[in-house]
Amino acid sequence: MLGQELAREFRENNYEVLAWDKDELDITDREMVLNKIKKIKPEIIINSAAYNAVDKIEESEEDKKIANKINGLAVGYLAEVAKDIEAIFVHYSTDYVFGGRKVGGYKETDKPNPQSEYAKSKLLGEEELLKQQGLRFYLIRTSRLFGKPAVSEGAKKSFVDVMLQLAETKDNLDLIDEELSSPTYVCDLARRTREIIEEKKSYGIYHITNFGACTWYGWAKEIFKIVGKNIKLTPVSGDKFPRPAKRPRYSVLLNTKLPEIRKWEEALGEYLRTK
Repeated sequence: MLGQELAREFRENNYEVLAWDKDELDITDREMVLNKIKKIKPEIIINSAAYNAVDKIEESEEDKKIANKINGLAVGYLAEVAKDIEAIFVHYSTDYVFGGRKVGGYKETDKPNPQSEYAKSKLLGEEELLKQQGLRFYLIRTSRLFGKPAVSEGAKKSFVDVMLQLAETKDNLDLIDEELSSPTYVCDLARRTREIIEEKKSYGIYHITNFGACTWYGWAKEIFKIVGKNIKLTPVSGDKFPRPAKRPRYSVLLNTKLPEIRKWEEALGEYLRTK
């Protein structure tokens, strides 16, 4: 979902883009990563790959291994080659690396405290990246991505598209009115990624989301309000839908380094108008 928007954003702004999916480059294969990228020597490497089947990763040892390879070790391989060829490296992490107890949200400098195996695998990626001393990098934490569904095999639909799909067959839905976080439109995230590179912002960790926050219930309510769909929504606690992986109760990412991006409601309205 994010990868296709990054490719579009950079191509439309006169960059030469090589967009590889897993068939072209297995990022968990260190030798392949080093050999293939060193031959091309790009100026910028952007990693938007992730394995985010949160509950499967929690329950299955096999899925946990896959997550640690893709979300963790592979990030280190990409950071290593980026440092070797002196490329700028951009990588995306998640609000889930935090414990979820800070009601006011988390700054870039706050200490992670992952609560699930998925979150631990994403923190491993951050740690592998930070091992590369002297690397020119932007480590971008974000949350709740939505946008045009990806065409890749195994890609998940965003919450927005899942809600619209459910509304075709259901008149009422129970939604969790907990887990406060910020929806983020992939088009806005891709644009801000390009801007921080072009503006030569200081290397380091950034929090990039659309402005504002909501629960899953609040998000669904706004979706159906915008599309004019009359669905009965009932707010419920997380106990109503037991899930294997623990989610942060509060995981708003506070952006202390960049201008704010527009409100998530405005971005959501734009996305829904394009459907």
